[in-house]
Amino acid sequence: MNNRSSEYKAIVVREAHGSFTRSVETKTIEQLPENEVLIRVHYSSLNYKDALSAMGNRGVTSGYPHTPGIDAAGIVVDSTDDRFKEGDEVIVTSYDLGMDTPGGFGQYISVPANWIVPLPEGLSLKESMIIGTAGFTAAYAVMKIVEGDIKPGGKPVVVTGATGGVGSMAVLFLSQLGYRVVAITGKKDQHSFLRTLGAEEISGRDRVIDRSNKQLLSSSWSAAVDTIGGDILDTVIRQTTHNGIVACCGNVLGHSLKTSIYPFILRGVSLMGVDSGICLMPKRMEIWTKLSKAWKPKKLHEIYREVSLEELSNEIGLILEGRQIGRVLVNLLD
Repeated sequence: MNNRSSEYKAIVVREAHGSFTRSVETKTIEQLPENEVLIRVHYSSLNYKDALSAMGNRGVTSGYPHTPGIDAAGIVVDSTDDRFKEGDEVIVTSYDLGMDTPGGFGQYISVPANWIVPLPEGLSLKESMIIGTAGFTAAYAVMKIVEGDIKPGGKPVVVTGATGGVGSMAVLFLSQLGYRVVAITGKKDQHSFLRTLGAEEISGRDRVIDRSNKQLLSSSWSAAVDTIGGDILDTVIRQTTHNGIVACCGNVLGHSLKTSIYPFILRGVSLMGVDSGICLMPKRMEIWTKLSKAWKPKKLHEIYREVSLEELSNEIGLILEGRQIGRVLVNLLD
């Protein structure tokens, strides 16, 4: 590829004597891996997986120094693949980006062509990253509910971890599609934010944590988007009504699940995993098309904060502490 000696800025996480530091450094494009498409990144976004990579989590990133960022949107600079040409606007999310491949917290990325989604008509690069992996994951979860024939107008849909990136986007999508949404959050000072997104009711986590060992609980939800896991997921499953759907996409409270078989065999509840990281390209394209047209969030510009690379380290600390609200957009244009 051309231009491989150009300098650019990136967040670099380094390991020294068992501890990890992160800072903005100057790198050159020749330091990037040789892949088919070189992209000048305009925007990225912050996700929990990025924060894990930035703190040295070996389950996410095996080798350091490293540049996190599982999301990137920008302009093709060079391509050896005929599907993409210089000047194309594109999106890259998930796959190995930001895990063991230098990610979107750098002003350039070099990736395989098969990871790339052309920017759909109806979305700007900036809007695509306000949505980002969090919004994509939320949309994928909501799609499972819609395709499972759960109609608006019945019992409400519950969203756990509702102030986070995925949770807030799920509230937004569901309310926009006409569902009654109950938002679960431990942040009492964010009720007005959730009502702005369309939540009809807001409740604390005690409503969805039941340790009574009852095999079934009162039917409360037609469906659920769970971003938390653990005991909350267990309780939500036992509270879901006949033929309901629980879309699971998070593990903040742990990666293990202990629950009863009875919601599945007596109520026909379906537990649906949301595999946004390895979502196959046809489904990926379908979801991004929905996000650019019928499902484009009407309140998209009310749920994000915009930061620079230099300001990003503080935001990483906030998300690790569970204090992130909505979405964090990273501007790499400077």
